[in-house]
Amino acid sequence: MERLDCVVIGAGVIGLAVARALALAGREVLVLEAAGAIGTGISSRSSEVIHAGIYYPPGSLMARLSVAGRRALTRFCDEHGVAWARPGKLIVTTDAAEAQLLGAIAARAQTNGVEGLRLLSAADVRAEEPELACHGALLSPVTGIIDSAGYMLALRGAAEAAGAFFAFHAPVEGGQVRADGVELSVGGEAPMRLAARLVVNAAGLGAVPLARRIGGLDPALIPPLYLAKGSYFALSGRAPFRRLIYPVPVPGGLGVHLTLDLGGAARFGPDVEWVEAEDYVVDQARGARFATAVRRYWPGLDAAALVPAYAGIRPKIVPQGAPAQDFLPVAVPGLVNLFGIESPGLTASLALADLVRDQAA
Repeated sequence: MERLDCVVIGAGVIGLAVARALALAGREVLVLEAAGAIGTGISSRSSEVIHAGIYYPPGSLMARLSVAGRRALTRFCDEHGVAWARPGKLIVTTDAAEAQLLGAIAARAQTNGVEGLRLLSAADVRAEEPELACHGALLSPVTGIIDSAGYMLALRGAAEAAGAFFAFHAPVEGGQVRADGVELSVGGEAPMRLAARLVVNAAGLGAVPLARRIGGLDPALIPPLYLAKGSYFALSGRAPFRRLIYPVPVPGGLGVHLTLDLGGAARFGPDVEWVEAEDYVVDQARGARFATAVRRYWPGLDAAALVPAYAGIRPKIVPQGAPAQDFLPVAVPGLVNLFGIESPGLTASLALADLVRDQAA
């Protein structure tokens, strides 16, 4: 049996960031990825937004790590030539009842350390975005967008430069916690058994199922898994907006919002659909609901311009209707499980990786 220092399971954005952080700390790191390339799961199906840290409960890991992670992320992008931009976003209200929520959202964001927030009147908004209909808005100038594929390539390069190794087509089938670390059974074309002083389970949607297959881990430490699917529709043609446009949040997500990519193309989503199994098909029929939601803040939308784009699934650890979840890193000697890492996971990735590095130390 081969013995190693550290094994990171999963080469999505979180696994890549963790591998880099551990390697830079001088640890020997092997990344095991079931697929044939990096970032093929949750990480390839995001909105590519660099979140400011507005909505999350003060003191939560989501709040702390998104603010710290955003600052670290933009520095990393500048240092490694990863494309990103800071168009900012408007959280818009479409009626008087919603308008009362903006003050509370702004207060929470300021408690979280979000910089530069401004409450805008409807007239202020129209001066910036003439086609946007609203009662008022909260401007977050530090919200950004990123080339997520470029970011993951840069993370992999940085991890490898620091000495990390990658093995693809290497699904982890199970394991056993021992006194001196964790033994892993790895499948694929070249099955093997490994023993590592430290294992980090960053398997995304597979993190909970994998933890259940690791013997010696208290089942009480493993949360349930719920799947929240989010579909996206693209806009054919150019959107008349310079900023990202968000409605006030809805249970389970942030509502059907408008985001821009670095080329200026617009997409809408995600919505929230609780599902029993992974399913990435975007139902064309959902376009009518998207159009209804979007027309609340953009009445001029032509529904025929909405084109099914892609879907992602969030690894929820709380059921529909429950209070919002937080990131849930569960560390026992020799093993760190990263549960419930959904949005703002990309934004928080570097800060979360530092947290794992420190826990491992």
